[in-house]
Amino acid sequence: MSKLVILLAIIGLALGSPISKSKHVENTPENLALINSGNYNENIELLSGQYQGDMVLSEQQQRVLKSMERTGLIDVNMRWPNNVVPYVLSDVFSDEQKSYIEAGLAELARVSCLTFTPRTDEENYVRVNGQDGGCWSEVGFLNSGEQEVNLALAEPGVGCFRIGTIIHEFLHTLGFYHMQSATERDDYVKIAWENILPGLEHNFDSYPADMISNFGVDYDVLSVMHYPAYGFTRNGYATIIPHDITLIRTMGQRTGMSDKDVSRLNSMYQCN
Repeated sequence: MSKLVILLAIIGLALGSPISKSKHVENTPENLALINSGNYNENIELLSGQYQGDMVLSEQQQRVLKSMERTGLIDVNMRWPNNVVPYVLSDVFSDEQKSYIEAGLAELARVSCLTFTPRTDEENYVRVNGQDGGCWSEVGFLNSGEQEVNLALAEPGVGCFRIGTIIHEFLHTLGFYHMQSATERDDYVKIAWENILPGLEHNFDSYPADMISNFGVDYDVLSVMHYPAYGFTRNGYATIIPHDITLIRTMGQRTGMSDKDVSRLNSMYQCN
């Protein structure tokens, strides 16, 4: 089975049952210092201190991933019902920052059949916060009330406030994992394990085909969900090397969705 942007769906729960609440972990002082300095060479999501950098997992999700239990198939219950995502923007954001977030959501809506709407009284919704420490998101529809996306405050176009980064985090919310977690990723990129910071190798895990889906779209080195070449490097050398070496500088782009990203999103949510 080939390709992907990955739908998290591996939880052996009864149909429609809520997932236990996720909670982000405190970031490290080293990462916080880098973020605050603005002097970093990698995507800010990798500095956010969560699973694979920016994903906040529920207890069930963590157990399944750590043990590789074969307890479930790709779960349509982790997709947002009726393709509608209600959201609330924190009051800490300026009007300009709110407009930038909404521009990212408008782009997701433009290329798909998804709708992002300000929350009224919906029980399940996304709250976008602006805490220090980076950008992160919970993964998939959890049916547990409020879910969190965090975008650390920055000028529009910088840090968590790049349009591609906003889209990246909301694609996690919609149910996608990182591209390089694909079952078949070794057919397209080489993981240079010797260059990865000790203790962070788990950020480069890939998952078996019964836990993920490619939605019929080829692996995409240029996906907005792909790590950059030097993510979590211990020595300044690349940790991910594309087989097509000419793509090494554009891999990990956060400009916006690739055509294949759009195709996967539309396939997951069954858009025409």
